Amino acid sequence: MHLAYPAVLAALLFCTGLYGVLARRNAILVLMSVELMLNAVNLNLVAFDVWLSRTAEETLHSGQALTLFTIAIAAAEIGIGLAIVLAVHRGRGTSDIDRLRDTAEGHETAEGDETDTPATDPGAEKAEASA
Repeated sequence: MHLAYPAVLAALLFCTGLYGVLARRNAILVLMSVELMLNAVNLNLVAFDVWLSRTAEETLHSGQALTLFTIAIAAAEIGIGLAIVLAVHRGRGTSDIDRLRDTAEGHETAEGDETDTPATDPGAEKAEASA
């Protein structure tokens, strides 16, 4: 098999994952898109490892070893990422990235939960007025 077939497939997977990261607003879908991008990199690592092992006398298979390392890191990343998303969803009630950023910055949301001005302590206003 030629090197071009897995390279083109990996490029398509990576572009699909990149589109998912840039276009999606749900945090879980963004994590899935990152996994697609990592799988595209793994496919490239294995394809180039096989291609280089045919031309070289020594076959170290370093691309396949690096792929196993990447898979282990990706599994840990998705576990921690899903735990964070679930904790944020329980606390805020949404996993929409835009709404999470807006509520963290104190901007007004669609339902009007937050206000544009930060909440002040009424006692602090009285102390400033008397001074």
